Amino acid sequence: MLFDAHCHLDFAAFDADREAVLARAQAVGVRRFMVPATTRARWPAVSALAARDDVVIGLGLHPYFVATHRDEDLDALGEALAQRREVVAVGECGIDARFAETLPRQWQLFEAQLQLAKHYRLPLVIHCVHANDQVAKRLRQLALPAGGLIHAFSGSPQQAHRFVDLGYHLGLGGAATHTRAQRLQRAIASLPDDAFVLETDSPDMPPAGRQGQRNEPANLTEVLTRVAALRRCPEAEVAAQAYANTCRLFACA
Repeated sequence: MLFDAHCHLDFAAFDADREAVLARAQAVGVRRFMVPATTRARWPAVSALAARDDVVIGLGLHPYFVATHRDEDLDALGEALAQRREVVAVGECGIDARFAETLPRQWQLFEAQLQLAKHYRLPLVIHCVHANDQVAKRLRQLALPAGGLIHAFSGSPQQAHRFVDLGYHLGLGGAATHTRAQRLQRAIASLPDDAFVLETDSPDMPPAGRQGQRNEPANLTEVLTRVAALRRCPEAEVAAQAYANTCRLFACA
C-alpha cells in the first residue's frame, strides 16, 4: 500500500482523465494522495479534491508563482487555515533560488507562511531549490512545532541529515531513479527509516525513461523500486515505512 505524499491532481493536465489517473494509481497499490496548492486561484480546485476519502490537502503560495501572489492572499490563507478542517499542511511554499530577482519577495512570502504554520501547528510542504542550507538555517531558528516535508529533496547526505535532525521528512521522487543522481542516492541510502516519504510531484518530475511524459501517481511504484534497492530493503517494507511516515507527518489516520 502506497501514499503519494505530493501530487498536483488539481492541475489542468489531469482535467481530461482525472478519474482514470486515480484508478490506475489505485490499481497498482497507491491508496492515498496528498495534494498541495500552489496559488490562491487553485485553492477551490484543491479543496474540492478533499471531498474524496483518499485525498488530503495543503494550502499555500508556491515560490515559482511569486508574481501572482498578493499580500491579501496571505490574509486569505490565514482565514482558510482557521476555517477548513480538511487542510493538513501549509504549502506548497518555500524558496527557489533559480530566480534570484524574486528572492526577497519569495522570502517574505515564505516567512509569512512559516508563521502561519507555527500559529496553527501545521506541518509545512516546502519547495526548496538551491537553498537547502539557507532554508535549514531558518527552520532551525524557528523550531516549528509540526515539522514538515522537504519536497523533492535532491541534496547531499549532510543536508539530508540536517533536515532530519530538525524533525523534517524528505520527499523522495522521480529524481531518485536517475543514474546521475548519485549524491541524492547516497543520501537516500543513509536516511533513518522514519525520515522519508514517497512522492511523484505529478504531473511533473517523471521517473527515468519517462522524460517529456506527463507524470502520474501510478508511477510511484517506480520510485518505490529504486528507493528500496538503494536502501537494500524489501519493497513491501519500504512501502510500509513510507506510508506510516506520511500518515504521521500529516496527522491523518
